[in-house]
Amino acid sequence: MGAQKIAIRQKPSTSTVTDMAEVRYTEAEIKSLDWREHIRLRPGMYIGKLGDGSSPDDGIYVLLKEVLDNSIDEYTMGFGKQIEVSIADGSVYVRDYGRGIPLGKVVDVVSRINTGAKYDNKAFKKSVGLNGVGTKAVNALSERFKVISYRDGQSKWAEFEYGRLVKESKLEPTNEPNGTAVFFRPDSGMFRHYRWVPEYVEQQLWNYAYLNAGLKIIFNGKVFQSKNGLLDLLTKKTSAEHIRYPIIHLVGEDIEIALTHGEHYGEQYYSFVNGQHTTQGGTHLNAFKEALVKTVRDHFKKNFDAKDIRESIIAAISVRIEEPVFESQTKTRLGSERISPDGPSIRTWMSDFLCKALDDYLHKNPDTAKEMLKRILQSERERKDIADVKKLANQRARAANIHNKKLRDCRYHLNEKGPEEKRLESTLFITEGDSASGSLTKARNVDTQAVFSLRGKPLNCYGLTKKIVYQNEEFNLLQHALNIEDSIEDLRYNRVVIATDADVDGMHIRLLMLTFFLQFFPDLVRNGHLYILETPLFRVRDKHQTFYCYSEAEKLEAIQKLRGKPEITRFKGLGEISPSEFSRFIGPDMRLQPVIFHERTNLDQILEYYMGKNTPERQEFIIENLRVEVDVADGLPLEKEEK
Repeated sequence: MGAQKIAIRQKPSTSTVTDMAEVRYTEAEIKSLDWREHIRLRPGMYIGKLGDGSSPDDGIYVLLKEVLDNSIDEYTMGFGKQIEVSIADGSVYVRDYGRGIPLGKVVDVVSRINTGAKYDNKAFKKSVGLNGVGTKAVNALSERFKVISYRDGQSKWAEFEYGRLVKESKLEPTNEPNGTAVFFRPDSGMFRHYRWVPEYVEQQLWNYAYLNAGLKIIFNGKVFQSKNGLLDLLTKKTSAEHIRYPIIHLVGEDIEIALTHGEHYGEQYYSFVNGQHTTQGGTHLNAFKEALVKTVRDHFKKNFDAKDIRESIIAAISVRIEEPVFESQTKTRLGSERISPDGPSIRTWMSDFLCKALDDYLHKNPDTAKEMLKRILQSERERKDIADVKKLANQRARAANIHNKKLRDCRYHLNEKGPEEKRLESTLFITEGDSASGSLTKARNVDTQAVFSLRGKPLNCYGLTKKIVYQNEEFNLLQHALNIEDSIEDLRYNRVVIATDADVDGMHIRLLMLTFFLQFFPDLVRNGHLYILETPLFRVRDKHQTFYCYSEAEKLEAIQKLRGKPEITRFKGLGEISPSEFSRFIGPDMRLQPVIFHERTNLDQILEYYMGKNTPERQEFIIENLRVEVDVADGLPLEKEEK
């Protein structure tokens, strides 16, 4: 068609005539994006969602991972036993002691797409990243990026801004040991209001340490190091008094497994491929589950239900395979079917290893085998005990789904096909009352945000069995809305957000919902899916400006900015915030407080202390931590409550 202009006029069968806009198709319309522009225009293709750092799968943690992966690959090749990481004022510095980037390629490696050593399988046979994109994405999505290579007494550095080279050095002599240093500051315009959550970074670094026994990582002065790999991981994730038998640790060529059974509900897995934490599992985790069931059945010579074998299991699985294929750029789920292009299937490989190694272990450790059997039989009894209750509950849930208005669903879900960025943004708000749920429903993004409305205060379920989840209508409908009845692998929403009023009743409901998830679905919390919604406490405004403030300090700052006699409104409930205003607080600038398990979190002790009997220790804690509210706005305009 060349430079020809085409005007299309279509006459429909009705009396209405539609004029379509002029369509141009010339050389001017053909555009070629350079590597930097493409990454910045389509960041989701490279790092998943952007986010603000409140979620462990937000983009800033992927940027850090991409830089660290290169340092880890050097360690696995036998170069450099220490990595230093520091984060301050939003900026990141990573220094390894590997071989250092070849000095003549320092600029190319971080700014030319499809450039890197990982295409040579001899050098990086079982590396995490094989696409040559990693550090280029970090560079393109950073306000400032600097790379320094130290190699055999010489060094070279290059500085970039938003992926554009602004300065580079010539070769310079140095006394620094070999290695690579990378500094980057994420683009604050793209990662709006981002913040680094130290617990997420530390979890990331601990995983690297567990998977690379002997490696020393120093983060802001804190040392991360493991001697026993996945055995150390499970030891930190569990407490001796809450597991049924000592952790079983099995190690083979390119495969490592640690497992035990606990007293909790659900299944808890930590899976890794070539050092990458595959939070959504994949073929290797599925293969492990199948192999575990087969091995246990064969060992005890009884055809147990697979759910009874896996109930309350805690396991960590790490494999190294050639040319891994992941189902997304963020590498959270393995799609490979074979351990190498010409090798056996992952399923066969896993089955062969586990059937021999685990069976041998159980024969050599009969006490462990006896405790495993007891736990399986206990799960079997509990499952049969609630079978009838569960059946009736499922019938009620199906009937309720036809008529009830408790769930206002969204279009995209985590466990269904669709754009990855949309699936990762899928969110369920759990709120109480028609007023609050009404405001949320009117203000939400119908593509990615759903609302579940509670009726009154939930039951305190601490110490109760899972039967109560099916007997209690609220809990039963909620677990069906989340689709976690059988496994959280089928979870429909990536983020589950508790949204309650900022008053005593709201805090109580929040605590009861936290107890529900921690008691019956702790792996949903461990995998970083549970959040608390932060909404503004105050609105400070005059005729020209409006500020929404989340604390007394922010309120005072807003008053100072207005410099007049502003109107100050104290929001007591979510329902008091109009839908037009609410859209500001659940949109791009939404503030979410993640519910995080620390390394040494003892779930049983926490629940018993806060939700168990009213002990003298808890009374003393409450008395010591009572806060006396002082009117810091003394002399300022009086606040009015939003009606």
